[in-house]
Amino acid sequence: MIRQSLNRQHGFTLIEVMIVVAIIGILSSIAYPSYTEYVRRGHRADARAGLMQAAQWLERAATATGTYPTTLPATLTWSGDASKRYDIAFASGNSGAAFTLTATPKGAQSGDKCGTYTLSNTGLRGANGQTSGAIVSDCWGK
Repeated sequence: MIRQSLNRQHGFTLIEVMIVVAIIGILSSIAYPSYTEYVRRGHRADARAGLMQAAQWLERAATATGTYPTTLPATLTWSGDASKRYDIAFASGNSGAAFTLTATPKGAQSGDKCGTYTLSNTGLRGANGQTSGAIVSDCWGK
């Protein structure tokens, strides 16, 4: 007797593939914004650390000379470092008796909710043009 083998097809149907693609799309649409915010938060922490480092340098220089320098070394401004997403500089109106530093976002960081960070010689911290409120505590706290 000759047996006839049944033709069985192996693989996935189009509906099954489309369901998997839809699930991947939904998960990606949830995960990608969280990931980008996580990366931005990391760059914000880098900017805060850069401001603190520049302020400490200024305080050490003022201790040695009696006045705050009116320029920052290039290593503290991050002007030549393409990996940094902030530029650190003096705000307008600085003198040898007081300073305010700014960390201005650039490139992909430009649309950040915290905007420009500020730090003065008195320790006053600011973000996005404000020196108090929820935005400052949120931006400097995380």
